[in-house]
Amino acid sequence: MFLEFYGATDTVTGSMHRLHVGEVDILLDCGLFQGHRAEANQRNREVPSWAAKSHCLVLSHAHIDHSGNIPSLVKRGFEGNVYCTPPTRDLCSVMLRDAALIQEQDARHLNKRFQREGSREHVEPIYTIDDAQQAIAQMVSLPLHRSLLIAPGVTLTFHNAGHVLGSALTLLDLEEAGRHVRLLYTGDLGRRELPLLEAPEILKNIDFLLIESTYGNRMHPTIETLDDHLAEIVNETIKRGGRVLIPSFALERAQEVLYALERLHNRKKVPRVPIYIDSPLAIAITEIYKLHPESLDTDVRLQLLNHDDPFSPPGLQYVSDVAASRRLQESSEPCIVIAGSGMCEGGRILHHLMHGLEDPRNSVVIVGFMAQHTLGRRLVEERRKVKVFGVDRDVRARVHALDGLSAHADRKDLVDFVRKVSAVGHVKRVALVHGEEEARDALGAALREQGVPQVIPATKGERIPL
Repeated sequence: MFLEFYGATDTVTGSMHRLHVGEVDILLDCGLFQGHRAEANQRNREVPSWAAKSHCLVLSHAHIDHSGNIPSLVKRGFEGNVYCTPPTRDLCSVMLRDAALIQEQDARHLNKRFQREGSREHVEPIYTIDDAQQAIAQMVSLPLHRSLLIAPGVTLTFHNAGHVLGSALTLLDLEEAGRHVRLLYTGDLGRRELPLLEAPEILKNIDFLLIESTYGNRMHPTIETLDDHLAEIVNETIKRGGRVLIPSFALERAQEVLYALERLHNRKKVPRVPIYIDSPLAIAITEIYKLHPESLDTDVRLQLLNHDDPFSPPGLQYVSDVAASRRLQESSEPCIVIAGSGMCEGGRILHHLMHGLEDPRNSVVIVGFMAQHTLGRRLVEERRKVKVFGVDRDVRARVHALDGLSAHADRKDLVDFVRKVSAVGHVKRVALVHGEEEARDALGAALREQGVPQVIPATKGERIPL
């Protein structure tokens, strides 16, 4: 038995790990790498041959950096089952098709440009809608707390990770040559105080823990502090006659922002202004949230069962078609715009930034982790000039970073989770993935101080015997 790290090492994207037991390989996640466009394009096309031949894949949750390259795997011949929770399958059914559509549109756009320029260069999409649909067809839903033998000597049980709708702690009971190992992979771990979802579960008798480290060197503010900061930004921006532009991941972050605005309206902390969700994907995902009240926090579940929509603050309007989105981009009406994508590397938010970055009345509110080499990271770093669609833009709008809306566990959450799991078991080794080097190493030092016997900072291609 061994575990091999392939993706999300020294970075927070492209999650993929190889579990080898007996005669078979099992994949843990298969996500898209996000970063420099040329590098991302190359890395996302490089699916290792052993991955395509794997017996099956276990998917922790639907975020694209964990699920987004499954269609590439299928395109290269993977025929195994993809095990996930029922909400994750529902979310992937819209998210993977959307990712494929973007791939096809980008390829068509580039090929038209090459044709105009007289170039013979031709671009193929990383994968197509047909590949995405085949990937969805191979997904097998497994509810929380139901155990299933997924390969000889490998039993899978999902538990609540508290990160996004459907996110799961992946518990794998492994048997080989009379040895038993209990491996827990967190995927992305949620925060205990997030208002939308239940807190992550604490599991017993774990031998090997594979855990994320995204915020291993940082602490989140409280939800109350976050609400106050968001209210301050909205009030000041609207008073200036500006617009609040919120780049957002369609999954979880958009719903958290809507729920926060709903709370603020109920407490009369923000004025009633138009709120636009300019993202067909976020609209579809919000409806999927409503289909799964069993996966939500008790208070949110009761709101839904009482027909009180927690994702619909006053003034909310959905923007689906392209023409309406263009009119909104060109408007100067004071409002709040929530648009994809989260790291500002694609989607409709780029058009809003193109029109709005140079207006000092506006605010850009960053509500999630921004990976290196993304436009979102450059905005957080307070660059005064950035490229949007290849054109330099002066950043005159005010940029605010609200880490408090992140669904990732922070340093304290991560350390507390390891401590509690260790207290009810015998965790011998902890491997750290899904974190940039500084965050990963800071978390590793904190865990060693807690007395964890062995902490492994994962590196690409490294094999750890189990």
